[in-house]
Amino acid sequence: CRGGKKSYRKEKDLKYNTRPGRSVMSKSNIQQLADYGQSIWLDYISRRLLTTGKLEEFIRLGVMGMTSNPTIFDQAISMSEDYDEHIVQLAGQGKSTFEIYDDLTVCDIRSAADLLRGVYEQTGARDGYVSLEIDPRLANNKEASIKEGLRLFEKVDRPNLMIKVPATSAGFSVVEELLAQGVNVNVTLIFSLEQYQRTVQAYFEGMARRLKRDPDLRKIHSVASVFVSRVDTAVDGLLADKIKEKKDEVAIVLYESLLGKAAIANSRLIFAESAKLFLCETFRRLARNGASPQRVLWASTGTKNPQYSDIKYVEELIARPTVNTIPEKTLNAFLDHGSAQEALTSDAADARKVISLLKKEGIDVDEVCVQLLSKGLIAFEKSFDSLFKAIDQKVQKLCVQT
Repeated sequence: CRGGKKSYRKEKDLKYNTRPGRSVMSKSNIQQLADYGQSIWLDYISRRLLTTGKLEEFIRLGVMGMTSNPTIFDQAISMSEDYDEHIVQLAGQGKSTFEIYDDLTVCDIRSAADLLRGVYEQTGARDGYVSLEIDPRLANNKEASIKEGLRLFEKVDRPNLMIKVPATSAGFSVVEELLAQGVNVNVTLIFSLEQYQRTVQAYFEGMARRLKRDPDLRKIHSVASVFVSRVDTAVDGLLADKIKEKKDEVAIVLYESLLGKAAIANSRLIFAESAKLFLCETFRRLARNGASPQRVLWASTGTKNPQYSDIKYVEELIARPTVNTIPEKTLNAFLDHGSAQEALTSDAADARKVISLLKKEGIDVDEVCVQLLSKGLIAFEKSFDSLFKAIDQKVQKLCVQT
């Protein structure tokens, strides 16, 4: 964790065995998804996951990447003792709270990237990435975000790092600039179709600028992280309010039929748009120089409503070529009882009907998405502040003890 390139152990002759009695050579349902064309990444990181062999086990089962965010790091660092010794060491060097946070997270990201390096090479740089988010307090500061993104990419010093940039007005310019400078980018907090369209445009423009510097675009990759379950949480809440207010049974039946439908419908519209956008001549020119499509990545796929299937946002979003980044609990559930079969196609007619019905009843999904973006940015800022407070408290407590 002190810098420099680490050695890594390549995964050879991967074997899969997720349940007692299953043949050692049988493939997990995650690997079946990979064969189909969808990559599963883990939406979680912690020191313990990296040091106990758990991540290596997930990789053997077919996990092909990892994402992190300020909330994940807040939980990992503040709610365990796994980082305490490292915190004491860094504090003893006179490092500030931000520097301690920076070193802790970069250490974890490097370790994860090294463990996933074999996947990165085996897939020709399509998968095997670890994502690290720019300081969320800079979300609306273009120049500061670019500077921070470049600093993190250089400090981590791993080719399979993706820098996470929120899909805000300022963020789209950051995405373009980082791609132009050869940085892999994970565009995050995408909720709406409009955000997605602007994300793809930033990808096209950034890669076109990169092409002027380097004729080989094969090693630069990007994903567009579309947040899913939060859409249902918000829309279902609005529908529940309407159900309480209505006495008309017909209206109540309609509202109940729309529960749990908005998120997948919204995702279908985005997936259909992706299929169209990456057939255009703009992308074909980039592809002739080695550019890969910016894959849609389904994020926020843990089920929040206990009345829904615990793998709803995995099974209902199976499509190629996409990524699904899944919390550890949801990943284990899918390994246990998930089914790997296509769920999405580029036909979005049914999805448009759902969105239209909701709008007719006074629920505009686009407006909901605007509110969710704002709440998402605030939530990550709060997690960042919470993490800093936790580090400060640990420093005070641990340094007194030592």
